[in-house]
Amino acid sequence: MSAAVKSPYEILGVPKTATDDEIKRAYRKLARRFHPDANQGDAASEERFKEVQGAYDILSDPEKRKQYDAFGAAGPRAGAGGGPGQGGFSYENVDLSDLLGQFGGIFGRGSGRRARPQPERGADLESRVRLSFEDALRGAQVRVPVDVDAPCHVCHGTGAEPGTKPVTCPQCGGSGTVSDSHGLFALSQPCPRCRGNGVVVEQPCGACRGSGRERVTKRYAVKIPAGAKDGTRVRLKGKGEPGRNGGPAGDLFVVVSVEPSPLYERRGADLVLEVPVTYPEAALGATVEIPTPDGPVALKVPAGSETGRLLRVKGRGAPKLKGGGKGDLLARVKVTVPQKLTKAEREALENCAKVLRESPRARFERMS
Repeated sequence: MSAAVKSPYEILGVPKTATDDEIKRAYRKLARRFHPDANQGDAASEERFKEVQGAYDILSDPEKRKQYDAFGAAGPRAGAGGGPGQGGFSYENVDLSDLLGQFGGIFGRGSGRRARPQPERGADLESRVRLSFEDALRGAQVRVPVDVDAPCHVCHGTGAEPGTKPVTCPQCGGSGTVSDSHGLFALSQPCPRCRGNGVVVEQPCGACRGSGRERVTKRYAVKIPAGAKDGTRVRLKGKGEPGRNGGPAGDLFVVVSVEPSPLYERRGADLVLEVPVTYPEAALGATVEIPTPDGPVALKVPAGSETGRLLRVKGRGAPKLKGGGKGDLLARVKVTVPQKLTKAEREALENCAKVLRESPRARFERMS
């Protein structure tokens, strides 16, 4: 029993009510998928392509489609080769010019026109600067050296020895591409001799060896904002590697590294300062002088302060990178214990211990 012959509608995957545009879209999709040039050596794809083309031959012609709808597969067939998938069809004779623009440059006819190189954006660069803690708080201006490509100072970027100039590539005739023909279609690729530029340098510049570029060191003045911290990135637009073929230059990112401070610990825009106090100052309360980035201030230590207590001094921290203003200074109390005592100090502490009413370990005693 022979297999049922598919209708052209089934082959293209469209309903009998499909419009001409719907048929054309379905055909283009299948033709791109199964064309032999895109599936070299795949006999099944070639047969499927022939079947698709045969179906389209019928449905794209109003008269042929009318006859098929009227008589079906057993009725009159338009054309000498029979219906879809029948003998007498050769894909080499198919005009797929309406598909060429949709292959994204994979297939082309080799028009001979020079393919203009596409603009390329230059690469971004990164440089690091190290600042003292104080300079990072105040802000600073530094000079940053950066190695970048630049047009050769001898050939001015042509790549050719002075007195000569690049010539049209003899292999591609200046088009920048070469084609490998496959019947109707041609597979285009960048010319291997000129690398797609369309010209070759017969006498390379001795300074840059024909590249047209040289490595130079440029120095940029960079303003580091006040309040910068470890990892702060400053962007210099257009100061990276130069672009190619008219493309824009990349950017330069300057990354800040900040040396640690012997006094302050950084918490965002807040600064933490450890403030040593004596036992009497902590117990009785006191006013002590402490340093800040903007100069010394008087700090009031409340009576009964213990080690670890944080006392806030508003507006004496680091400048905020966003929103303006400054953070706070957090003074962390640390009760100190003298390492050596005079006779008078010892006697005073012993008398103090005798009159203290509260034991710091009272909680332990209650639980035992």
